[in-house]
Amino acid sequence: MRIAAHAVLLAFAVTPMALRAETHTFIPQKFYTTFSGAHPVALRIKPGDRVVTKTIDARGTDWNDKSVSERGNPETGPFYIEGAEPGDAIVVTLEKMETNRTTAFSGSLLAPYTVDPAAIAARVDREPRQVTWTIDKAHGVVRLADTDVQPGGIELPIKPMLGCVGVAPERRQAISTGVPGNFGGNMDYAGMNAGVKLTLPVFEPGAMLFMGDGHARQGHGELVGSGLETSMDVEFKVELIKKKAIAWPHLENDTYVMAIGSARPLIEALQHATSELQRTLISDYGMTERGAQTLMGQAAEFEVANVVDPAFTVVAKVSKAVLPRR
Repeated sequence: MRIAAHAVLLAFAVTPMALRAETHTFIPQKFYTTFSGAHPVALRIKPGDRVVTKTIDARGTDWNDKSVSERGNPETGPFYIEGAEPGDAIVVTLEKMETNRTTAFSGSLLAPYTVDPAAIAARVDREPRQVTWTIDKAHGVVRLADTDVQPGGIELPIKPMLGCVGVAPERRQAISTGVPGNFGGNMDYAGMNAGVKLTLPVFEPGAMLFMGDGHARQGHGELVGSGLETSMDVEFKVELIKKKAIAWPHLENDTYVMAIGSARPLIEALQHATSELQRTLISDYGMTERGAQTLMGQAAEFEVANVVDPAFTVVAKVSKAVLPRR
């Protein structure tokens, strides 16, 4: 069920010295299953502003275990960034990310693209089934609640992440929130955790930023077609870089500089990510064209973010420890 009520908004200045930067508390009550500039603006924010908000899970269930939207990665937003224009870039710093309920769900069969056809044919237990997990924040773990799946159970550390962060796509497209692309979207990268900085290209006035698809954790590749799907409390800040043209999303954490490419087949996603990382080393770190390529040949690392979405996602990265100082 989609709730049409207006969102609840509160705003207050961070500090008198914050150059008018504000912190906005935004409690969403309407969600979208497409990335599109056609959706009404949920909240207008200035570069430097901080937003405290919430996301619901992939099938539309909120932090109170209530169904509030249709399935399909319903997104919080869109957030309109004042001054953002096509050809600019926005930097989204995910400052805080926490699960806000005690349950999550996941798939329990390896997706067809992730295994040999013979492995699928050999399955004895082949019926699709969602399983439930218990989130124990006090102990920092998630536990498989369906004990019949694995005798002795499964327990793993909590590592919250967002499967979706994206802007309105180019050419006024409306793209399903199940799809990743150059606009970001459903990248499903397990490293999209608190503390990272995600840089996205701007294609529409205001950028129109969306986020959702929270996971209590997820393995690389999203091999069962889901993470541990749950609702989240998220705090983020947005900065604007004028006339910063990037072809694919950039990501940075304490250790790595990264570029994210999405396409099908997987090799094309790798090519996008590799090419964008090379451009980043040249434009942001002052490396020569051949120097960037030479360094990447000996220092680049790759992660497969997802192999289950309509476009697959690959992350190319280089350790900051080997890069020239900016």
